[in-house]
Amino acid sequence: MRNRIADDQSFARIRSKAAKGTGRRSLDDETYYEPYFEADEDAQQNHSTPARAVDGPPEGDRWSTWDQSTPTEKGPEPRPDWVVTELAAVDTEFGILKTGKEADVFLLERAVPGTGRRTLMAAKRYRDGQHRMFHRDSGYLEGRAHKESRVSRAMAKRTDFGKQAIAGQWAAAEFTALSRLWSAGVAVPYPVQILGTEILMEFIGDPSGTAAPRLAQLRAEESDLEDLWAQLGASLAVLARGGYAHGDLSAYNILVHQGRLVIIDVPQIVDVIANPRGRSFLERDVRNVGAWFVSRGLAERRVEELARELAFEARLD
Repeated sequence: MRNRIADDQSFARIRSKAAKGTGRRSLDDETYYEPYFEADEDAQQNHSTPARAVDGPPEGDRWSTWDQSTPTEKGPEPRPDWVVTELAAVDTEFGILKTGKEADVFLLERAVPGTGRRTLMAAKRYRDGQHRMFHRDSGYLEGRAHKESRVSRAMAKRTDFGKQAIAGQWAAAEFTALSRLWSAGVAVPYPVQILGTEILMEFIGDPSGTAAPRLAQLRAEESDLEDLWAQLGASLAVLARGGYAHGDLSAYNILVHQGRLVIIDVPQIVDVIANPRGRSFLERDVRNVGAWFVSRGLAERRVEELARELAFEARLD
């Protein structure tokens, strides 16, 4: 596996400032991407990297998949200038960044050969229905329904087809959530595109390919507690005003890169109005991540204050 990253200074352009674009919209302005579940059986069984074409590129692992995603399967505009959309680009994989029960995340470079046009991305690939463990499906899926009743029934019964539909919904839900949240100003990675169950998104880390640490890994002397708490509150307030909660927030799915707090892993985003347990999800988010801050000196009362403020923003009081 070739490694051109460390020697290429052009990666200095890739910074975690995508969220500073203009012309953003509210959480409710984005179109929900609905996955299509009646693809042929072979396609449904394979949710890894799309197959390399017979006429593959002279270098890299595959041609860019940008042109294979429809307009609604691409990230919101205005797109950051680091997003590589040229059809001559090739994708090269540099290994795994994170493994999980539902999906694995890989480091991927998209570059135009012979030029300095290149970027790093995180490729999140959801596993198929036979190799995933969504142990909290029932709670998160309350308040959600598929437009086809037979799909909803299959999901409720957890048939093979239903599990496949759930897998597709989780990938689609995360892409949609990232698009909405990024457009609204929440600190999340910019979603570049979705193709099947692969989501390509902004890589949060250094040009060398070193991923940003999770909040849970941050040492006290490396953090500005007050600033991080303020950033967290601002992002969660935007979520709450839109009627949403992260649903599974903790110090393990928040990254901190050069002082910037970035929320990740949002497939289970909860509509706190439609979900009968919406308020409990919202409060649990705050208390879970608040525990990390309290252990480092934040007053406990501020955690409860934030929970009340978010409930007010979400119009739950």
